Amino acid sequence: MKSLALSILLVFYLSVGAKAQQQTVVNDSLLLDYYQNQRFAEAADYLKKAYPEPVNNIRVLGKLAYTSQMAGRLPDAEGYYQRIYNADSTNTVALFSLGAINLRRGNNVKAETYYKMIAQKDSTNFLVYKQLGKIAADKADFGSMIYYLQKANKLNPAEADVASDLSDQYVNLKQYPAAEKVLNAAIAQDPDNMILLQSLLKLVSSQDKFEETKKTCLKLIDLGNRSGYVLTKLGVAYYNLKSYACSVETFADLNMMEQTETSFYVAALAYKALKDQPKAIQSLDNAIKEGISPNVGDYYAEMADSYEVRKKYQKAVWAYQKAMQFSEKPILYYLLASVYDTELKNKALALKYYKKYTDSKPPEKQQKYVTYSKSRLGELAR
Repeated sequence: MKSLALSILLVFYLSVGAKAQQQTVVNDSLLLDYYQNQRFAEAADYLKKAYPEPVNNIRVLGKLAYTSQMAGRLPDAEGYYQRIYNADSTNTVALFSLGAINLRRGNNVKAETYYKMIAQKDSTNFLVYKQLGKIAADKADFGSMIYYLQKANKLNPAEADVASDLSDQYVNLKQYPAAEKVLNAAIAQDPDNMILLQSLLKLVSSQDKFEETKKTCLKLIDLGNRSGYVLTKLGVAYYNLKSYACSVETFADLNMMEQTETSFYVAALAYKALKDQPKAIQSLDNAIKEGISPNVGDYYAEMADSYEVRKKYQKAVWAYQKAMQFSEKPILYYLLASVYDTELKNKALALKYYKKYTDSKPPEKQQKYVTYSKSRLGELAR
């Protein structure tokens, strides 16, 4: 509704100045119809025909720029706004539009330049500092990000996005009083804002304030946020508040995709406190599995291969054995047998691992290794 109102205003407001320079009569009813029905590409084409180049009137350029921007014709829009700024270097609206267009086009460096130009002209522009903060975050320039967010937050302490981002940065730096001050001011204006409440959850849980963590989680849940993050924080809070039954019930509400090493581990501790050892063991086993990458076995196998290339065969054996602790791939038995057989000349261990390999039902594509292993088993058994 806001953009539509702006569109309507543009049609009637800008057309007056346009007619002063251009002799072309624009059908404002047709243009309004285009805007109301979101047909901005047709509106842009219509305006281009109505106002052929060269166009020098700033109000006409403004209509062309705005309509092109809404139509997604960003290069055209940028060109028009640049011409407006070239004609009037005090026009901060054109600068802001140039910044926004370049952000949409992924050119953050150029956008930053325009926003900084506005900041030099107007140190009270909240949106400029907010945008500069986002650009700094994308560059992982957290020092500049905090600086710009502080500027924006000072101008508008109630704005949730800025307050949340600034608070999160303070928490990362363990500057808890500063984070609390920012959040308290914003939450006072909007107590049910879930963006702010999630930042509050990050703040209180980082300080092990478990009662406050519980209350914040329950409020988020009451507002409809039952994310894995919130439920995990709640389960941890319940455990530390010695509400062990509530803790395991909360963790049980997590689906498998939301479970983490932490959720399994704390659930296990809660089960132990409830003297339910079987479930504690099961949860600890899940925590171990969740904490280990499924690729660890492959990493050790690759390490073993590198040791073989360097002729460090004992270390290769060690790496293959480590790989088997994390993976049950049959090929590992074959590779280990091969090292014992051809390099270390350990007949007994070569026999052992060739036998393990052939008994492990290797996939069909490894048939040539199976055939070789069986032949070696026959030769080594003599």
